Amino acid sequence: MALNEKSRRRFVVGMNKRITELRVKTEESLDFAIDTMFHDRVDSYLRVEQGLGEVDRMLHLIEADLEEVHEFSAAQRLESRLEFIEDRFDEFDSEIRQRPRRRRRKINLFNFFKTAGGGGNDSTERKGEINSAVEAYKALGVEFGSPMPSVTRAFRQRVKKIHPDIRNGDRSSEPELRRIIEAYQFLKQDYEAFPSEPPFSGSG
Repeated sequence: MALNEKSRRRFVVGMNKRITELRVKTEESLDFAIDTMFHDRVDSYLRVEQGLGEVDRMLHLIEADLEEVHEFSAAQRLESRLEFIEDRFDEFDSEIRQRPRRRRRKINLFNFFKTAGGGGNDSTERKGEINSAVEAYKALGVEFGSPMPSVTRAFRQRVKKIHPDIRNGDRSSEPELRRIIEAYQFLKQDYEAFPSEPPFSGSG
């Protein structure tokens, strides 16, 4: 359904306001991180600095897409992307300030990509492609039994290469992205349940 010009302008103005506010908060958080983390928590600082830089880069991508929005479905997808970025910012800001997150909900990545990709009409519910630790390690391209830090590092590197926001909105790699997200969550859940052991759940 097409947006009339009045509705489109109102949407663009509202999105730009949220983007501007988030950009200001991102700068404030980075300044605070430099003051409070750089000496005592340098590893955490480097991680959140990179994360906040990614937040800013994704905001630029949304700004570029805003002028091309003329359909209601496109507006919904763009707002879903902004909600996801706002949620990511809150994760980093909470780590910087060492406080519980204030967001009212956590956006599920699977739901995010389903919404952003317009895949809400799928008649069959996905039960998941990763059913064993062997499959999970293989999907992430790491050796079976690798420690969780190595798994996390591999996951981040893969996401950076194929995320739609990295590929100028190209969503052709979303099936692979969903698969590696599922693989990472599979291993992470097992690791949290048995932190002293490599994840073997479902591997036979």
